[in-house]
Amino acid sequence: MNFANRLTLLRVILAPLFFAVYFLSMRFTVNAVWTVSLLWVIFFISEITDMLDGMAARRLKQASDFGKLFDPFADTLMQITCFLCFVIDGIIPAALFLVVLYREFGILFIRNLMLKKGIALGARISGKIKTITYIAAGAVALLCASQYRLGVFESLQPTLRNAAVVVFCISVLFSVLSFLDYVFVYRAAGKSE
Repeated sequence: MNFANRLTLLRVILAPLFFAVYFLSMRFTVNAVWTVSLLWVIFFISEITDMLDGMAARRLKQASDFGKLFDPFADTLMQITCFLCFVIDGIIPAALFLVVLYREFGILFIRNLMLKKGIALGARISGKIKTITYIAAGAVALLCASQYRLGVFESLQPTLRNAAVVVFCISVLFSVLSFLDYVFVYRAAGKSE
């Protein structure tokens, strides 16, 4: 487990922690400022480590087939966890979440098929763009959840909810386009045999 993969592992650990903190304040009387602050810290650290692990792997020459697969796995785990929280909270629609979930399982299937061909399919540019839109959707939804939990600027709640749905719709579109890109890569790998 090299340094880059340890950064990736941090996201795997942060995903269930985000879920626990998100619903901690709903189950128990916990200071909303504390939980909202912690959620933002977890979200920020997970996104920063996503950027840093790849940079560390390249700079320290620690890039590996394991890292190529572990990084997107950790990303997906964190993103799906956040989106699930927002679905349960009623911020983003469950039907759109299912599209994202199906896409992620589809990518997992394609990666497994590629592994059978001896290819560790790492992140592609379409996947990176999708990730940026996921981050934006997560940030807007977390902003909406934060506003509600803190009870501030209540008149903005409908606007924030609508913004969260719109940004999430955009991320779903990029998610589907990214999936199609991975399908084309898989098909091209099949033709090259």
